[in-house]
Amino acid sequence: MRLCAGRALHLIDLGKSNCRKICWFHITENIGRGTYEATFNERLGAERGVKDNIIHAMVFSLWLPMSCYQEDFFKEYLKMMVNIVVLNLLICISLVFWIVSMTASTYYGTLRPISPWRWLFSVLVPLMIATQGFKKKSLDHSGALGGLVVGFILTVANYSFFTSLFVFFVTSSKLTKWKKDAKKQIDSEYKEGGQRNWVQVFCNGGVPTELAVLYMIENGPGEIPIDFSKQYTASWMCLSLLGALACSAGDTWASEIGSVMSKSKPRLITTWEKVPVGTNGAITLVGLLSSLLGGMAVGIAYFITQLIFVTDLEISAPQWPIIVFGAAAGLLGSIVDSYLGATMQYSGFDQNIGMVVNHQTRDSKHISGKPILDNNTVNLFSSVIIALVLPSVAWCFWPRG
Repeated sequence: MRLCAGRALHLIDLGKSNCRKICWFHITENIGRGTYEATFNERLGAERGVKDNIIHAMVFSLWLPMSCYQEDFFKEYLKMMVNIVVLNLLICISLVFWIVSMTASTYYGTLRPISPWRWLFSVLVPLMIATQGFKKKSLDHSGALGGLVVGFILTVANYSFFTSLFVFFVTSSKLTKWKKDAKKQIDSEYKEGGQRNWVQVFCNGGVPTELAVLYMIENGPGEIPIDFSKQYTASWMCLSLLGALACSAGDTWASEIGSVMSKSKPRLITTWEKVPVGTNGAITLVGLLSSLLGGMAVGIAYFITQLIFVTDLEISAPQWPIIVFGAAAGLLGSIVDSYLGATMQYSGFDQNIGMVVNHQTRDSKHISGKPILDNNTVNLFSSVIIALVLPSVAWCFWPRG
């Protein structure tokens, strides 16, 4: 018989005759804090032969290993059920958006309804991207589910929102895996592939998701030219969402490229002192240029989508400032993120592992910051600041149509 580790079958007396036999099965299982003992006593009648005894023993031996993997089985079953529930909710929510949009457009005659093709695209494409991200370990299970929700809302609201999110996610995932061996030597919390969870997805995508919902309430789903003279509120929301995504992209590009490509030692943004690589709030010239390019990449994606899907560009304000806005949001977002990290996020050098750590340890020596925020909340606050401030600044300089 096949038995689980930690369990022992002390006595099996099956015998070779038809006389009365007694089978005692004594199992001992360690379950963490104590020991559980179960005794199985089955008296087999004299009329039952050796075959019946063997059958009973085989049935018992088959039952025994099931409990060994019961916990893992239920975990996998729970994950499967969560996936099914989330996908069904996503379809239901998308149908609600569609129905409400159709009703509002019919009643008011102003809002554009969600077309069936947009609805289908908004469900299938984010689903495929989230699945690929999970397979390639760019997202963990919760991160894939969170990304699915964020991707659906941004896609159904505006295709320009979707392409900006797509460029941010793809480039950030690729850069996280780039030169991973070198990053393992300087980052104490490095994860293979990135494996972003739902908290990280929320901190980077929560602000854009809320803005996308507000955009649909204000303007309905669809693409519009950014023109403050004609559609001030909707244009402000579009730039605010673009700024939040460009800020996240700029910070990620600066961290992933600057940490391994800079030849000079980073300097703390508050004191300008040289600090170890990986210190929160430390900047380099390479990192700043990378943040500029990261925000610009998101801005270019938004701009190209505008050229493809917006029909009345010839009578609207020029759209090329979107690229400049994205680059500025990436650079300024990285600077704001660095300042918050230097002042409100703990950094210490652990003598034992020889790397910078984000929490106090017995062997760590304080470098900068107070243990108030973690990396996720710093990212959230910096994206909120950029999303609130930068569109108002852009309004002063944006060309009028």
